[in-house]
Amino acid sequence: MLQQSLFLFLFFTLISSSLCGSSFQDEPLANLVEHTPGSDPSAYPSFFGTIDKDRPADDLEASFTSLQMKYEADQITEPRRYDHLGTPGSSPGEVSVEDFRAEGYGESDDTEAFKKAWDEICSSDTDVQPVLVVPKNKKYYVKPITFLGPCKSDSITLKILGTIEASNDPAHYKNDRYHWLLFYNINNFKVEGQGGTIDGNGKTWWENSCKINSSKPCTVAPTAVTFFQCHDLKVYGLNVQNAQEMHVSFEQSVNVQAVNIVVTSSGTSPNTDGIHVALSENVQIISPIIKAGDDCISIVNGSKNIEAIDVTCGPGHGISIGSLGAKKSEAQVSNVLVNGAKITGTMNGVRIKTWQGGSGYAENIIFQNIKMDNVGNPIIIDQNYCDQKTPCNEQSSAVQVRNIFYKNITGTSATKMTTTFNCSKTFPCEGIMQQGIDLVYKAK
Repeated sequence: MLQQSLFLFLFFTLISSSLCGSSFQDEPLANLVEHTPGSDPSAYPSFFGTIDKDRPADDLEASFTSLQMKYEADQITEPRRYDHLGTPGSSPGEVSVEDFRAEGYGESDDTEAFKKAWDEICSSDTDVQPVLVVPKNKKYYVKPITFLGPCKSDSITLKILGTIEASNDPAHYKNDRYHWLLFYNINNFKVEGQGGTIDGNGKTWWENSCKINSSKPCTVAPTAVTFFQCHDLKVYGLNVQNAQEMHVSFEQSVNVQAVNIVVTSSGTSPNTDGIHVALSENVQIISPIIKAGDDCISIVNGSKNIEAIDVTCGPGHGISIGSLGAKKSEAQVSNVLVNGAKITGTMNGVRIKTWQGGSGYAENIIFQNIKMDNVGNPIIIDQNYCDQKTPCNEQSSAVQVRNIFYKNITGTSATKMTTTFNCSKTFPCEGIMQQGIDLVYKAK
């Protein structure tokens, strides 16, 4: 995996050096903001104006090309879609959940069988790599479960060929309402979604959400699949649908490669982020297809060196950095590259959202080579984000948003405002650059 903590720092040091000597307070705003179709200069605070129009495009392009994050094809082993393959033959070291009396009829509780099967392979110290198999053409009903490491083997694999379906009874989550399938402290772990499905069975949770039914209290719901404190993790071809809340979350993990993840849930399902990244470093998300009710990808506090490449997004809320700084918290996100995306029919396009009253930074972020179709708020920075029933009071502190580059973003907008920078009065956006933006409002 990539170890490039300075990959964007160098780039933005170059581009920011040309900005720091200017006095933006004294210049007319029209000379500062790139004339992007649909942008509204009057919406920008008077202090906002670090878009570098004067730097030669070829100079900028050369700097950008030489310093952006890259991934090599040989780093991705088996980047295939397994749903088009037959069942692989069994191999030495494979253990099936049915070896421990999992029935797979979708009615009886198979949780205990999954626990026993995991304990078997995780405790294996043979020379043969242990593999846990969830057989195809079966549906396994599973209550909340933790797959706990570290394991004795140097590496371990989970192959999902059948369907794992969650219990939808909230009483089964009384000990932990945050997780359904939790993979905890596992190193050199590979998950292969070989045509199988993880089904969060989330309809009951959605119906009882305060965002759907205002008479209901606002409570948390489980994340369908969580990888927590996992190092050297590879997740390939995983199909996750109808999560109770978030679909897939990578938390406190390092060196993660997520390839061909498919997420599917209703566009009205509340808080159902597709892929969530928190407190993690060196994460590659490659060729996901995400249809959900919230952010297709959300990258939050503590995330560093994150790539999202060849993303298909929609419906949903777009690709987001944040939210950050809620409840006056400190947040740090840096070195993020979104390179290549098709975003369709989403509420937002590429968004950075921070609460007033927070602290820290979101910096060194590139959104490039993105096509949008009927997308609301295609480009948006909102340092006054407020996702609560009551109005948010104005605060004197904010998460600093700086060194953000938008490049080659084209398509149609569902809103007249195609570019919105709602920046803080006290900690305004800094070092915002745009190049090759062509977004056009398309009236319905």
